[in-house]
Amino acid sequence: MNFDRTGIILYVVHYQKCVDFYKNIIGLSILFSTTELSCFAFGDAYLMIELDDTYNGEDETHSRIKTCLRMNVPNVKQFVDALKTKNINVNYQEYSWGTIAKFYDPDGNLCAFKDSYTFEKQIKRAKN
Repeated sequence: MNFDRTGIILYVVHYQKCVDFYKNIIGLSILFSTTELSCFAFGDAYLMIELDDTYNGEDETHSRIKTCLRMNVPNVKQFVDALKTKNINVNYQEYSWGTIAKFYDPDGNLCAFKDSYTFEKQIKRAKN
C-alpha cells in the first residue's frame, strides 16, 4: 500500500496552549492553521493538533485517549537542555538500548525524544 502522506491527529482540550507548545517549545513549523486545527511538519509526516470538541469535562486521565509522540533526534541531551531552558520538566533516561527523554505537552500528552543512532541500529539488526 502506498501512501501520499502519513500523519498523526492529536485531539486536545487546551488547543492554543498545545499549538504554542509544539510551535514555540518543540520548534515545529506550521503547514496550515485554523481556529480549531493546526497542522505541523513532523519529520516526513505531519502532526495535526485539533480541538477535542467531544470532551465532556470528565477526568481527562481516564476518559481521553492518550498516546506518546516520539521524535528521534541526533542528540537527546541537547534537546533536553533546550527544553529545560524553557521550564519544561524532562525525565532523561539512558539505557543499553538507547537514550530517551520523556515530557508532557500542556494537554498532558506524553512526548519523548529518542536517540536516532540506536533506533536505526535496532532496525538494521532486525533486518539481518
